[in-house]
Amino acid sequence: LLTAQTRTRQLNGTCTSSVDMELFLHYSLIPSLFIILILSFLQRREYRRQRDDTSYLLGNRFGIIMPLDFVGTFSNRWSYGIAFGATANKVMFLFSEGYQPLQIPHWAQAFELLIGGLEVGLSHFPFFACLSSEFQLVSSTLGFCYSLIWFAVTVLQVSQCPHGQFVGKYETLVFYWPSLLCLAFLLGRFLYMFVKALRVHLGWELQVEEKPVLEAHQAEHVKQLLRTPRPQEEKKSWFQTRIYEWDPCFQFPSRMIGTIVLAFICLYLFIVIEFCMFVYVRDELDMFENKLESYINSMNHSGILTPGILQVKQLISVTEGVWVATILPASLTCVSYLFHILVCYRKHIKRLWAGDKHFLPLKFHNPASSESVVAIARYSGWQIAYILWGYLIIHVVQSLCGMAIMYGLVLPIVHKQGLEMLRGLGIGILTISIVVGLMILQMWIATSFFLQPKLGAADKQKPLALNNRKAFHNFSYFLFFYNVLLGLGACLSRLLISCFLGMWLIARIDRTIMQSGYEGADMGFSAWIGMLYVDHYHTNPVLVSFCHILITDHRERKLQQTTKYWCLNQSAGPRVSARSRTRWLLLQTLIKNPRLVMLRKSKLGHSSQESQILMTCSES
Repeated sequence: LLTAQTRTRQLNGTCTSSVDMELFLHYSLIPSLFIILILSFLQRREYRRQRDDTSYLLGNRFGIIMPLDFVGTFSNRWSYGIAFGATANKVMFLFSEGYQPLQIPHWAQAFELLIGGLEVGLSHFPFFACLSSEFQLVSSTLGFCYSLIWFAVTVLQVSQCPHGQFVGKYETLVFYWPSLLCLAFLLGRFLYMFVKALRVHLGWELQVEEKPVLEAHQAEHVKQLLRTPRPQEEKKSWFQTRIYEWDPCFQFPSRMIGTIVLAFICLYLFIVIEFCMFVYVRDELDMFENKLESYINSMNHSGILTPGILQVKQLISVTEGVWVATILPASLTCVSYLFHILVCYRKHIKRLWAGDKHFLPLKFHNPASSESVVAIARYSGWQIAYILWGYLIIHVVQSLCGMAIMYGLVLPIVHKQGLEMLRGLGIGILTISIVVGLMILQMWIATSFFLQPKLGAADKQKPLALNNRKAFHNFSYFLFFYNVLLGLGACLSRLLISCFLGMWLIARIDRTIMQSGYEGADMGFSAWIGMLYVDHYHTNPVLVSFCHILITDHRERKLQQTTKYWCLNQSAGPRVSARSRTRWLLLQTLIKNPRLVMLRKSKLGHSSQESQILMTCSES
């Protein structure tokens, strides 16, 4: 009799859904373009064309629609992240190169992938455009309808063929539940936007002001810089000191939130696909084992190949068990990398804000502007690809380590060869201990006999000055031949450690795995650095605050010029000249920062007078 899972697989093998998701993706471009045209018609252009231009007939309509600001968007971040999560299934199809909208030669496959990526991006463009549009009453309605279409089609696909040929029951739901959850969230978000916009339209609520140049957390960051630092009274917990400490003056941009959300969902889908491939390979290996078992039975366990066949069966069984057992640690490793990337982003961007570039290689201190602009466009996609490939490589490495543990420790005990295993393990440990001990002995001899005494009692180590030179030269001569053999082992250990760390950290795009001087060959790390520089130049709180002050001052001056009786209204209170106000603010700044006096360009004798005045003010 067939098992329930086998019957489910066979039943789903004949299941044909009435919805073809690939065909639906093509037809979804029609409502997508319709929504884009409506939003573009509502969007007004800031500058109109000249009369000799044909676009002058359009007036100031049909402006460019922006899905989201990849640099300076800090509001509505999780909605954009969930919108990215809704594209996870299509991103995985692109990653596996399974989506091929055109039939073109293999040498032009890059163009086919580009066209497929553009089609997927265009089909999901309305999600982002409706979230970021200023005309929320119209955009929320269009976004709700478009999200409802995708949600209904996905539910129909899952309900008609819920089971699969690999996982078994509810395999389709296992693949599509993240997208369904994201689409349901977008439906609720667009419904909330519609209700809020309707209340504003009816006059029940006040109109929300336009997006400010200076965000609240950026203003708090600048205020914190201007305050006098106080000693920390509260003790930080272990989690705050070792893992992460929340900073109210810092927020991750929408691009980072969307990248992490999409990376989580794509990693989940990649693990599910990998498990399906494992089930397929396991079934094939089971059939192969049955053939081997029938051969052994036919030879009455006395054939020449019987020991080798038993070893092959044991290898297959151990490999399957180790592969399944290492899925969880490999997954947790990549998940921890995603959180660690956020921590490193905040740490690195804060260092750049403070003018600290010492954590970067020298060649990345002044990257090209064009490379940085391209890097911020590459980063999100490359980060997801690095995480997926990194998971697969880490899984393979952990499986190899598990195989070594099984064949080195577990199987000898199972086969009652524990004493032989312990004997070999002891010999290996003793050999390594002797080698390490000889290296430590060389260090002790060099410290005790071949270095001159300390110059002072407070010195931590002896000076680099030779003592007992004749004995030192004999010491170097006789150890020369031994160190040749020791260098062979050191070279192999260097190679193994480099390979192991490189494969283990392949998913860490924030850390280069290249040696010093070759960091430029790491394209992922170059994309990370370029992205940091773009964010540093465009979202630096001090720079944004300065621009905010300039814009506010410009608006106030324009308002003063357009007000007819402004001078009469201002004559009621005391008038302070701009020069006196500037000098007063300058004095306050110099009192709080006395070191700035030495950096000022002043006339002869003025700097000493200013320093004396500041000293008296600070003492008082």
